Amino acid sequence: MTTVLTKPVPDLVSPRTHRHEPAIPFSRLLRVEWGKATDTRAARWLILTVALTTTGLMLAPLLAKTSIDQTQTSYLNFAALALTVLLPVVSILTLTSEWSQRTVLATFTQEPRRARVIQAKVCVSLILAALGSAFAALTTTAAVLLAELSGRHIDADMTASKMIGFALFVLLNVLMGVAFGALLHNTAAAIVLFFALPAAFTAASTALNSIGQWIDPSLTFGWVLQADWSGHLPQILTATTIWLIAPLTAGIIRTIRREIK
Repeated sequence: MTTVLTKPVPDLVSPRTHRHEPAIPFSRLLRVEWGKATDTRAARWLILTVALTTTGLMLAPLLAKTSIDQTQTSYLNFAALALTVLLPVVSILTLTSEWSQRTVLATFTQEPRRARVIQAKVCVSLILAALGSAFAALTTTAAVLLAELSGRHIDADMTASKMIGFALFVLLNVLMGVAFGALLHNTAAAIVLFFALPAAFTAASTALNSIGQWIDPSLTFGWVLQADWSGHLPQILTATTIWLIAPLTAGIIRTIRREIK
């Protein structure tokens, strides 16, 4: 008598096709991207340099009291300019470092929906902008108090509109760094063009006459910092579209479609 034993054939189809795999929580993505943005040697040195630069530049209005306006706004403007020199570089690294270090394959394997990864990176940059703005505001307050303790009179001209303009100025510069990083995927190229292109347009704005005020980010973002909205809102929105919205949109599309080798 012959007995045939049958053994079930193992399912060779991926289990992912049978059951719904829970998505990675966005909070976890945010924590991971925050670690990537801040928990590296380069990022730590950059953030430390941003803090030192912001603090150091506050010495300018403190020491040059006759040639620099002794107002709260003037002190805050120095902090804003110092903050936006290197803080956008941190946001550029957030978007480009994985492509340069070739770790992007692992990232997009763990989370194939690339748009969610980009969202997390943008959120991290926004958090950095908020923390940087708070640090600059505290540094400005300390410098103003120090000046007043030395017997100097500081004009209290700070308003809610100027504080909003300061926060937006920092935010626009950081997001502009995000846009360049998302578009170029190369750290060196993004940093060079981030500084070189606006400088070139600023130099050419005098030759461009009235057109320059629509495309020169230094001029238009300067109006944001000064909270000078009257008559300048269309120019500010146009420059923001050219330097931020358009490259960021193109960068997101390129990131989603780019082939990983």
